[in-house]
Amino acid sequence: MFDAAVIGAGPAGSSAARLLAQAGWRVALIEKAEFPRRKVCGEFISATTMPVLESCGVAGQFLAAAGPPVTRIGLYAGNALLADPRDRMWGRALGRERLDVMLRDVAVAAGAQLFQPAELTAVTRTAQGHLCILEDGREIAARTIIAACGSWNAKGLFAVPAGEAKASDLFAFKAHFIDGKLPPGLMPLLAFPGGYGGLVQTDAGRISLSCCIRRDALSRARQRHGGRAAEAVLAHILETTRGARDALGNATLQGGFLSVGPIHPGIRPRQRDGIYFTGNSVGEAHPVIAEGISMAIQSSGLLARLLIAERGEAYAKEWKHRFAPRIRAASVFAHLAMRGPARAASLAIIRRAPAILGWGARLSGKAPISA
Repeated sequence: MFDAAVIGAGPAGSSAARLLAQAGWRVALIEKAEFPRRKVCGEFISATTMPVLESCGVAGQFLAAAGPPVTRIGLYAGNALLADPRDRMWGRALGRERLDVMLRDVAVAAGAQLFQPAELTAVTRTAQGHLCILEDGREIAARTIIAACGSWNAKGLFAVPAGEAKASDLFAFKAHFIDGKLPPGLMPLLAFPGGYGGLVQTDAGRISLSCCIRRDALSRARQRHGGRAAEAVLAHILETTRGARDALGNATLQGGFLSVGPIHPGIRPRQRDGIYFTGNSVGEAHPVIAEGISMAIQSSGLLARLLIAERGEAYAKEWKHRFAPRIRAASVFAHLAMRGPARAASLAIIRRAPAILGWGARLSGKAPISA
């Protein structure tokens, strides 16, 4: 009997497994995919996440492997190239193919028992807790279940209902580029017709582009530019956004695009049927604020701390207090970025007061709101 079975060994799951294991819990860490793996995400990790990485014993490794510090927040929209004039340490970026392995390995080093690759097919309640059934027939009994498998997972055990297709559905794309020209220390938000995205300098001298685009805007981009969906999206961004052209116009795509969608930003149950949810399983912010990985790690840090203190019943309330405002702010920022009139009005304000960009970054969780 394990004290906890953690479903998913991404940043959320591995962080929870590490913290619980080093506190003496017997932990099963279950992951369906082989590592290393590439994932559709922006790769940026806020400075506010460093305390959890330190608790996990991985902060030094992360800093040694990550890209250069992000010290300025910017905005590229149309011909506008704007940036908060003040420098501060906002965070750094690291590719998921390195981050996931790093966090998984420290969880195993702390004593978590790894099941990988191992796909979960069923979870049933028992008198002692839960029974996890793996695809190969193995059974794992645990007092506590932590679902850290994101909003996507095989077999649909914890999946978000797909719903009907809508013009406003968002599809996410991600790619790495080399030999790009992004100003040192700058992480700009990209606001373009029908979508938004971001650029950041990540590890190995690469620039990471991650973006989301509405279903209807994607269809128009494909009609205009032809080719595959990702190629049309990149052409649409380069055509409409000067800063992206400057940064990526002569860069070389490395490894091809990844895509996923539609994504499901929003707040979901924190606990259900005796199962705790963390990471994107519990709440997903619009990627416009580049806080997905940070929120996943931070929410797992919160959950582990409460479980160790035998205060798991407080998780739902404390999660809502910490993360719900950031998810709601991200929704507002996303709609401002995607819609033409709102984008134009926002640009006019930011041109007059570019320090608003730093305020928005603090509101999204990249620094204490009082900073």
